[in-house]
Amino acid sequence: MTALHPVVAAVTARIIERSRDSRRIYLDFITREGEAGTRRGSLSCGNLAHGFAASGDDKPVIRAGTAMNIGIVTAYNDMLSAHQPYGRYPEQIKLFAREAGATAQVAGGVPAMCDGVTQGQAGMDLSLGSRDIIAMATAVALSHAMFEGVALLGICDKIVPGLLIGALRFGHLPAVFIPAGPMPSGLANKEKQRIRQLFAEGKATQAELLDAEAASYHGAGTCTFYGTANSNQMFLEMMGLQLPGSSFVNPGNAMRNGLTRAAIHRLAAIGAGGDDPRPLGHLVDERAIVNAVVGLLATGGSTNHAIHLPAIARAAGIIIDWEDFDRLSSAVPLICNIYPSGAADVNAFEAAGGMGYVIRELLGAGLAHADILTIGNSFAEWTTAPVKVGETIDWQPLPPLSGDASVLAPVATPFSPDGGMRLVKGNLGRAIFKTSAVAETRWTIEAPARVFHEQNDVLTAFKAGELDRDVIVVVRFQGPRANGMPELHKLTPALGVLQDRGFKVALVTDGRMSGASGKVPAAIHISPEALGGGPLSLLQDGDIVRLCAVDGTLHTSADLSGRTAAVPPPQPQGTGRELFALLRHTSDEAERGASAMLAAAGL
Repeated sequence: MTALHPVVAAVTARIIERSRDSRRIYLDFITREGEAGTRRGSLSCGNLAHGFAASGDDKPVIRAGTAMNIGIVTAYNDMLSAHQPYGRYPEQIKLFAREAGATAQVAGGVPAMCDGVTQGQAGMDLSLGSRDIIAMATAVALSHAMFEGVALLGICDKIVPGLLIGALRFGHLPAVFIPAGPMPSGLANKEKQRIRQLFAEGKATQAELLDAEAASYHGAGTCTFYGTANSNQMFLEMMGLQLPGSSFVNPGNAMRNGLTRAAIHRLAAIGAGGDDPRPLGHLVDERAIVNAVVGLLATGGSTNHAIHLPAIARAAGIIIDWEDFDRLSSAVPLICNIYPSGAADVNAFEAAGGMGYVIRELLGAGLAHADILTIGNSFAEWTTAPVKVGETIDWQPLPPLSGDASVLAPVATPFSPDGGMRLVKGNLGRAIFKTSAVAETRWTIEAPARVFHEQNDVLTAFKAGELDRDVIVVVRFQGPRANGMPELHKLTPALGVLQDRGFKVALVTDGRMSGASGKVPAAIHISPEALGGGPLSLLQDGDIVRLCAVDGTLHTSADLSGRTAAVPPPQPQGTGRELFALLRHTSDEAERGASAMLAAAGL
């Protein structure tokens, strides 16, 4: 076995030491839940009768309590393209469970909003908060104590983190994630980006823009760019929580049904009553969390996971911070060239070797923990690829070389020597700067600030020509407590146009950018946020701001002492945003995961 890279070893040791007490408390908690918590055997006759009343042919088995009953928690809806294929999964899962001597019931559904639909709209203010709602809905689903295993059906942005956080509170149970796969490739992402910028400049019509968007997002399955949804699939494989190579098989592929079947059979085999129990809370340990971060860096994944992974870790009693991301980024090379870092989409990534290639390279270089506990037998299985053999799925070794060196590179000759996710900090706070999609010549930007409180005001200033200069665009009061921390991806085309005109431009914000944010330098997730007196609230137009990924600084030369914080905009109303006020008001900072639920629970 290859020796663990010293930086990976040191960061893991740092996390273990920092998490020693909280992890022990968590493990004690799930042990108690497993031994004495509410479970099917403790239900009264009335409780149990309610639980199996509508279970049809499975009723005798569920009533007898002699076999695993799998709780299906589904994020199905048929508006969200990635989740539309899940509509028929429950009936398939019930059949597959019976084959394995188990039963299955839909325990509950969770909301699944689409950031692609709400991007730049009022509904985006609900997006991050929906992760807490999903986690709580998962807990509601599993609270009935009818289940000995959990099948989690979710793919997209806040949905996978929410499902995992909720399931970790039932960490004494085994759990598997079951994906549905990406849609086939449509209009190339680079071409879509080009037309967006033309539209921002007034050089393309709305009809032309809609044609381009519809040609890109054209069918069932996950969007094909490497944003948060597909980064979710990556980290689930890096943690061994999803079957090897199952993430990026298209919904219509003949293997898809076989992979779901294999996942359910595997779940039935790792229950508490079998020979190889693998409770979720033991799988998600410090090493698995480090593997998730390493995978994120090696593939150029979504910056949203600088928020989601700390929240997931906390749910398992593990404490990570952006310093851990930054240190790992210095050691983990970028070996994937997928949009927005490159031109290829996830289908090209899969064809070139996909996650099996990535994991094999990382393990071979000692950059990932090979000894994590997974839903399989060993993490080495995740270096293989699934193939259909008759009616079953088998896993076979990958070819020795990448299928496309322009998409997947070996660790020895990476696309970049580091993972491209930097911590920048200074007198404006701490922030994340994703360098992997930004030309190195733009890693340092120093310019006067132009300060905004609303992203639409940025676009108004852009259209008026007020930003045609070197400028640091500051968009504040976008943090979790201010308005729910929406993504500001709507700004990407306009800022890209300014950059293409030859100006030095960067974005500085306490909000988020999309998982597909690209070529414009950006310091995002600034903590502390502006609301409540964070230093960003003291900036004024014209203050010189320096953002530098080379030395990790985010600094203004202006003297902020004695200034009065800017008055924040009114709390958001409409589109249900007022219903999320409690989540906003009690949320903690982005670096801790931006979660009101975890903060209130003392986790």
